[in-house]
Amino acid sequence: MTNEETAVILVKVCGLDDFMHSFSIHRIHRELAMLLNLTDVFTSEGKDRRESLSFEPDMVSYMGNSYKIKEKSPINVLLTNNGIGKVLVQGEMKLVLSIPCDRCLADVDVPLCFSFEEEVFTPEEQPDDQDSQEFMLGYELDIEALVNSEILINMPVKVLCKPDCKGICKQCGHNLNEGDCGCDTFVPDPRMAAIKDIFNANKEV
Repeated sequence: MTNEETAVILVKVCGLDDFMHSFSIHRIHRELAMLLNLTDVFTSEGKDRRESLSFEPDMVSYMGNSYKIKEKSPINVLLTNNGIGKVLVQGEMKLVLSIPCDRCLADVDVPLCFSFEEEVFTPEEQPDDQDSQEFMLGYELDIEALVNSEILINMPVKVLCKPDCKGICKQCGHNLNEGDCGCDTFVPDPRMAAIKDIFNANKEV
């Protein structure tokens, strides 16, 4: 079925307004995505292709927070024909994120180095047990979406500016790594409260 025939069916089934809305969203997504056309690799037995691509985003969103990308290498990708309608995608990338220390909140340069491997298929060869190909649009690979997914997988669980970070003062918020703030850090033992109450009661009598 051609694109024109598909469009006619969508207009009849969904209505013109819904079709145009869907078409606009799809076109915007294609324009914003970093797409690699894999047609030549899909259709050429034994073929491989290397790509070195720039990663455009300058921020990473994770768990409701955004972190600045301070440094980033190109995305180095090897695309290998893995049979009829199948391509093995292998790649690697390095970047440095600025993430606040979990104790004192000072910005820390956190390096991320990762490699990835993903097998993708043409729409005709997609396995029945695979619901969808998250990073494929027809014969095109959304490499930016694939790399974003790998970044999230490789995000650190905990970030510290140094192993013995002292954190911040709970009263004034001063960074204790920079010296004492002078706040009273005495914390009374709650078990002594009852004895103090009895003592005060006897004193009043």
